[in-house]
Amino acid sequence: MDVYEAVRSRRAVRGFTGEPVPRQVLTRVLTAAGRSPSGANLQPWHSYVVTGAPLAELKKRTADRVAAGDPGDEREYEMYPAELKSPYRERRFAAAEQRYAAFGIAREDAEARRRAVARNWECFGAPAALFCYLDRAMGPTQWADLGMYLQTVMLLLRAEGLHSCPQVAWSMYRRTVAEIVSPADGLVLFCGLSIGFEDLGAASVRTDRAPLAETVTFVGDEGGRGV
Repeated sequence: MDVYEAVRSRRAVRGFTGEPVPRQVLTRVLTAAGRSPSGANLQPWHSYVVTGAPLAELKKRTADRVAAGDPGDEREYEMYPAELKSPYRERRFAAAEQRYAAFGIAREDAEARRRAVARNWECFGAPAALFCYLDRAMGPTQWADLGMYLQTVMLLLRAEGLHSCPQVAWSMYRRTVAEIVSPADGLVLFCGLSIGFEDLGAASVRTDRAPLAETVTFVGDEGGRGV
């Protein structure tokens, strides 16, 4: 699979089979991902890969918290700005509408939407999950490094025939994740990443992207020689 196909086919999959992901594949992917760009070569990411009985226990403990009405742990960072301005607000709304429509969930069906969100903490049935942490002393540049690392991981997973789903939602139950993975002191959980083989029978959606002209501005002549 070439890199363009990996980018084109990568999406947040929300339905996995239970087929195990071989450890050697995960090792190969994460070893290669270590070559991701990193300012001053800090390599600020700290990843914990969870499978088997520990992952089952994590899912159970989190499900118990959700079922008890536990709203989750206090925020260590905000997922989105409190007031999203245009066009970001519209893009977020459109993505949610596309996703729920694909799953046959009506806008007014609050209970069905709640159940759909709760599937995050089941890893959508995935048999493997990666939890990515960052030292809390790091700044914006290192958060950017972390994003590039995760994108590299996801593209390499596609090259292996696997899919994934990045889930910032796991930060809501970070204390339960910590009970399982025992992260080093001073780390902040950024997200989880569910990993596995896609369940082709599950509902799926590929959300739209903004036209190139909305996000890219070319400065210079067409031949690329600059001005």
